[in-house]
Amino acid sequence: MSIAPGILDSMLAESVGGDGKLVAELRALFLASATRHVAAMSQAPGVAAWRDEALKLQGLAASFDLVDLMAVAARAADAGPDPLLLDAVADALADCR
Repeated sequence: MSIAPGILDSMLAESVGGDGKLVAELRALFLASATRHVAAMSQAPGVAAWRDEALKLQGLAASFDLVDLMAVAARAADAGPDPLLLDAVADALADCR
């Protein structure tokens, strides 16, 4: 499950009318926020915290129509803490870079 290179940039450009500076800023904000959610999942003290962070990541991904990241975050939320799912979430986020 990967997305085509540049899909995040393309989606952002469509949303903001091609303003390159704004696209770069929004991209950086998205990646920073998503990275924080993944980090919080890796340090979640329990099932509820893991699920909350996975759902936040799913919602963030949905905001940018990043279907693959949404799907893996949803799987993680449903399954609970799992190192393999955490790796899958991190891989899906890396595909967005």
